[in-house]
Amino acid sequence: MAVGHSILIIVYHVLQDRRSYQDLGGDYFDRRNADKQRKRLIRQLESLGVKVTVEEIKKAA
Repeated sequence: MAVGHSILIIVYHVLQDRRSYQDLGGDYFDRRNADKQRKRLIRQLESLGVKVTVEEIKKAA
């Protein structure tokens, strides 16, 4: 039922805005909320009894 509702919302906005549909990708919300995802994953590991230390990786310029 939730998938059908999501499709109806997409169709409504496509028709209302008169724009073509653009798929945002399966990882859209992960990319959008990277900090939330990081915190959620750390909590999941800690709930399994794993001690987590996060160290940022420096990106090459």
